[in-house]
Formats: sequence, C-alpha cells, structure tokens
Amino acid sequence: MASRRATKGPSLSPLGAVVRGVIAGAVGTVALDAANYAQYRAGGGTEEPLQWEFAEGLDSWEAAPAPAQVGKRLYEGLFQKELPPGSVRLVTNVMHWGYGTMWGAVYGVVAASTRSRRLRGPLFGTLVWLSGYVVLPMAGLYEPIWKYDGKTLAKDWSGHLAYGTAAAAAFRVLGGRRSRGRSGGPSGD
Repeated sequence: MASRRATKGPSLSPLGAVVRGVIAGAVGTVALDAANYAQYRAGGGTEEPLQWEFAEGLDSWEAAPAPAQVGKRLYEGLFQKELPPGSVRLVTNVMHWGYGTMWGAVYGVVAASTRSRRLRGPLFGTLVWLSGYVVLPMAGLYEPIWKYDGKTLAKDWSGHLAYGTAAAAAFRVLGGRRSRGRSGGPSGD
C-alpha cells in the first residue's frame, strides 16, 4: 500500500526564512505603495510616482508622516542630538521601507514555523495595520482607532491588505515548487 503522507522539501533555516521574508516584505511594500498611490491619484494628487514614493518636496518634520516621526525620535533618543530638517526625506524612506521589510522578516519566521506553511496574506496585512493603531497612539502620533472615520480606516486598511497579500504570495513564490505528490507514482496514486 502506498504511503499517504505528502513528501516535504528541505526545511527552511531560520536565516533563510528571514531573508525570504525580507524580500517578500519589500514586494509587499511595493504593493502597499501602489495601492496608496492609486488612491492618491484618484483623490486628485498630481505628483509622479517616484516623486510621491520618495517624498520629494518633504522638508519639515511637522509635515513628516508617522514613520518618519518615529525614526526621528529613535535617532534623537539614541544619539542625543537633533536631526536636521534636511534629513526628513531620508528618514521617511528608511523607516517606511525598514518597517515593511521588518514585518516581512516576521512573516517569514512565522510562516516557516507553522505546519500549514500558508499564513494568509490578508490576515497578516490586517495584523500589521492594527499594530500601527496600537503603537502610534501610544507614541502620541495617531489618535486611537475609534476616533477615525470608516472611510479613513478603510483606505488605510486596503493598502495593508495589498501589502499582506503580496508579501505572502512573494514568500510562497520565493520558496519554489515543493513535491506534494504521494509516493507510488507521478500522479500521486
């Protein structure tokens, strides 16, 4: 009688899971940005994609998004020196891409550690989205989630759904094909 167990490919090392997750997180960040850029253009925004992506024209900390504000606080707390306004674009981009790839690394470790190997992307994106509404209000950079209207939350959530879905898909694709047939022949019988 043929074995009914599916064969597994080589297991993924922790470092391999992190590296694959970081790459998947970068792909997810591109998807998040594409979704957010589409919303920006639909709302009447006129900047070209690369200008928008890399925060061209952003030159004050007051106008900086929350991730940049977090980066500024981290830098100034660690080095005990003020970060000049000329750094706002760099910090905005480093924090944005760093956050996206860091969450991808977390995804990689969790996905590689579960039996199903298929942590769902929309759930992952939702968890990343919700984490911002926990941490950023505690830091005084966002209001509590219940103070935002549904349209604002839906717009923000949709970008994170794109992030999670793309990151999960990229993680799977980066894993290549694994043999899932049953022993006993090429058809799995």
